Amino acid sequence: MSHAGVSPALHLPAQVAAELWAHARQEAPRECVGALGGLWREGESGPVWHARALYPLPNVSARPESEYLADPGALLRALRAMAAAGLDLAGLYHSHPCGPAGPSDTDRRRAAYDVPYLIADLASGELLAFLLPGGEPVAVSVE
Repeated sequence: MSHAGVSPALHLPAQVAAELWAHARQEAPRECVGALGGLWREGESGPVWHARALYPLPNVSARPESEYLADPGALLRALRAMAAAGLDLAGLYHSHPCGPAGPSDTDRRRAAYDVPYLIADLASGELLAFLLPGGEPVAVSVE
């Protein structure tokens, strides 16, 4: 999926956002990681994802204070649970306990899915999202 010249968006309900922030605070000073289940459609100005459920995942990174690595088995179970609920992968999230909310080089290298990657900056309270696979980050509007 090419994202040149598009304006992708993610609809994040307040309850799902609150759960994401709670997970980030609970894991601090470690980075949290998780998945969003939801639906997506192609809108007039680009893809639109609608998050419906949060799936927290264990961070199995050897350096969890500065990077995340979702437990592969837990991610697979979350993807299966989404499918059973009629949901798609609508995003992946993690926190930067000390900021910033932008994607790090590690975040860019490890991005494997063509969905929004949300980054919660605990220091500033900022939540940003990006499409990362295959090139430079493309900002995703979080609504």
